[in-house]
Amino acid sequence: MAGNHHRGRAEDRFHYGGQAVIEGVMMRGRTHMAVAARHPQGHIVLHDEPLRGRIYTSRWFRLPFLRGLGVLWDALVLGMRTLTFSANVALAEEEDIEFSGPLAWGTITLSLAIGIGVFFFIPSLVAQWLERFIASHLLSSLLEGALRLALFIGYVWAISFMPDVRRVFAHHGAEHKTVNAYEAGRPLTPQEVNAFPTAHTRCGTSFLLLVVMVAILLFAPFQFDHWWQRLLARLLLIPVVAGIAYELVRFSANHQDNPLVRWLTAPGLLVQRLTTREPDERMLECAIAALEKVLAADGVRNEATGQ
Repeated sequence: MAGNHHRGRAEDRFHYGGQAVIEGVMMRGRTHMAVAARHPQGHIVLHDEPLRGRIYTSRWFRLPFLRGLGVLWDALVLGMRTLTFSANVALAEEEDIEFSGPLAWGTITLSLAIGIGVFFFIPSLVAQWLERFIASHLLSSLLEGALRLALFIGYVWAISFMPDVRRVFAHHGAEHKTVNAYEAGRPLTPQEVNAFPTAHTRCGTSFLLLVVMVAILLFAPFQFDHWWQRLLARLLLIPVVAGIAYELVRFSANHQDNPLVRWLTAPGLLVQRLTTREPDERMLECAIAALEKVLAADGVRNEATGQ
């Protein structure tokens, strides 16, 4: 998640960005999204489509705090759909295999269930158990948040050793480099783009870290006698947490000249070292192809090239 659109007030700029997929990159524009994935035979398969639905067109979802719901929607729905597309491209040479239908939705459902179980159910259950030994409900909630933070960072660290995940993280680096180059007004060529860093203040990793941190404070006042009530309250508050975290991401990205803001965003940039890798030229080509497609669809002119 990174990028911006048109000159003017920083708060009014559109934030271009996307996510890494399997052997490719998805970019989201103002009106379209595009995903570019590398086919096993070597060429890039590019797919784009307009963004439909009230989550993208309604003025309500452009308001502060509500627009954070769009980020959740992109991660859960648009992100999963583009992952499905890239998986089908990657499996193109396999016979009788297609990552769609029941297989795709079954995988998505299982992934969400595991995510809820690991990052919400286990911390809530542990915190509820600790209350037998800790008199303070507030302290148990803070320990719950600390455990959730440790699980998040530990999970990212653990999967970073997997070869396939490392390639996805390298495509993540390609996405950041490409958006950084675009924001700097540089030509979108692999040579130019490669000179930029793999970190970005509006990265989804930084957003997720802020979600975990905000949740520690927001969940603390909500105390219940049963673990399932505690878990349900946490799940219902996720949209609120996401809305607050997204506004913090936007604010910090627009005020990077402030030393205090840079200090506050440092943890997110540090965690990005786990979720990004230096990409190769072919990965940069995918990121560039996806971004150029959404820029063209939005009618945006690259000042560096005049196109």
